Amino acid sequence: MLAEYIYSETPEVEMTRVSYHFVRGKHPRKFASTLINFMGKCYLGEDDIAIARSVFMYLSLGNLRDANYLMDELKKQVKGKEVDFPKSDLIQFINYLLQTLQRDALPLFNMLRQTYKSSIDREPVFNELLDVIGEKFYGVQRRNLLQGIFGDMFQEDGR
Repeated sequence: MLAEYIYSETPEVEMTRVSYHFVRGKHPRKFASTLINFMGKCYLGEDDIAIARSVFMYLSLGNLRDANYLMDELKKQVKGKEVDFPKSDLIQFINYLLQTLQRDALPLFNMLRQTYKSSIDREPVFNELLDVIGEKFYGVQRRNLLQGIFGDMFQEDGR
């Protein structure tokens, strides 16, 4: 499996690249094991970011089932290891997000994003992934950056 090969063969592990391949595969249990292994080696505060990125990547593909499975599997596998499951606002956000996406609750989705904004902003790509998730699960149209800039310019000229 390509994701496992990349993880085992690169001296400085790029979890973003590894995650990209795992979320497109069919092995969330192996992905959980790889994440736990990474959590034992990563810098303090990187573990919850790696978990969030992985869950958000699954969700950006519309795969709520494997995102939930990954979180459950991580919690289960960490019990037998010398690694603690991170307790952070970002992890709390993920837990609430997974519950919210199971229902038609766009206002709650938006409220969670606002409430946990400082945690989400720790990683620049998270807002982009959450925009994709909003589009997949709630049909929210993402704002095109150029359209926004030009639209604002034309709106000002029209006054």
